[in-house]
Amino acid sequence: MHNWGKGLAGALWLWCLPIVASGQLLSDDALAEAAAIRDMALESGLAYELLESLTTEVGPRMAGSEADARAVAWGKAKFEALGFDHVELQPVKFPRWVRGEESARVLSPYPHRLVVTALGGSVGTPAGGITANVKLFENLAALEAAPDDSLDGAIAFIANRMERARNGSGYGPAVIARRDGASVGARKGASAVLIRSIGTSNDRIAHTGLMRYNFAVPKIPAGALSNPDADLLERLLSRPEPVSLQLTLEVGRDREYTTYNVIGDIHGSEKPDEFVVIGCHLDSWDVGTGALDDGFGCATTMAAATLIARNTESRHRSIRVILYAIEEQGLIGARAYQAAQADQMNQHIIGAESDFGAGPIYQFSSKVKPSALGAIEQIAQVLEPLGITFGNNEAGGGPDLIPLRDAGMAVANLNQDGTKYFDYHHTVNDTLDKVDPESMPQNVAAYAVFAYLAAQYTGDFGFDLNEE
Repeated sequence: MHNWGKGLAGALWLWCLPIVASGQLLSDDALAEAAAIRDMALESGLAYELLESLTTEVGPRMAGSEADARAVAWGKAKFEALGFDHVELQPVKFPRWVRGEESARVLSPYPHRLVVTALGGSVGTPAGGITANVKLFENLAALEAAPDDSLDGAIAFIANRMERARNGSGYGPAVIARRDGASVGARKGASAVLIRSIGTSNDRIAHTGLMRYNFAVPKIPAGALSNPDADLLERLLSRPEPVSLQLTLEVGRDREYTTYNVIGDIHGSEKPDEFVVIGCHLDSWDVGTGALDDGFGCATTMAAATLIARNTESRHRSIRVILYAIEEQGLIGARAYQAAQADQMNQHIIGAESDFGAGPIYQFSSKVKPSALGAIEQIAQVLEPLGITFGNNEAGGGPDLIPLRDAGMAVANLNQDGTKYFDYHHTVNDTLDKVDPESMPQNVAAYAVFAYLAAQYTGDFGFDLNEE
């Protein structure tokens, strides 16, 4: 039995609704049914079953790999077995990136083997690797401040450390080193760039993740060191002797590949061609099994839609679950989906994505037009017994929703506690044991409430900056 305030379930809480903003509202019947679905979701183990299946039968799912193709087949088969009304594979083409052998060794003054991983999208080192002295930079800004061509073939090491935060706010300031370090380093004359892993763990594991190149400068290899090895390298560089390091990264792009967005629809009865969108990204990095990033989100949203379909007679609008392809390497599947739907954007009513690990949801936020805030407040009331408070009307949506949001779709965030998420993010430790099967149903209940009530809402969530 879960203790998420179930004593408030059913219709009793309806008497306590505050006065809401003007505009169209949800019916009392819809609100009561959403509360019932919420409570059923808290007793369901479906999401964990799906996640166990994905991580066990497919495992790591880096875009372009053999396992990526198996993941697509898994998603299609699961949607069909769960009884979704329509299942579709949408092709997505991209240049495939592959990883081979990786190593980093301090040669002098004190030999050490370091734990390193290539950053996604990096070019590889030449045959035999790169051997060069290392230059320390406190952060990307310090590297930016160095004179152009001043590194003279050295390996630039960017040492900034990510700060832990419940909402993940430490990620943005730290990740710019991963994103832009190689191009900045190349401009300064570096032969390669190493960064401290963008993560909060002190385990001796390295965090991968996507980097990008500025095509105005040469491409140089980029890798990340585990936090303990970054500490070690900083200590070595604090001594007077030069630090010589050999770096080998056998990585790079090899050919064009076609993967797929996997789409499952639960049809609405009144407006079946209008969609409430929930989902996740199906791909993962190759180092872990993608349990947190983002198998958890896929299992959560698939289970939420399934519970709605099985326990309601009809929905006003359709609910669409999208398992996006190749998010990790640049939102390529999300952009392909939006491009394919460009002429039907007004049929995409509102969306939310689960892509922040396995922590409980603590806050609900929206980005809707003012006249829809009354319905948003009603949704928030049904979420409240789950320990979820309302945040604001400044939501950004999940990463894969950015193309849809930028094209005009309303969005919502169901914000998870990410205090421990970046201990495991993009590492070998992203595995099923990090997921608590007892807490997973809270996420499912929240997405079920949101998706069902958004589908039942007969008004328009679409954000209009000109509306008073």
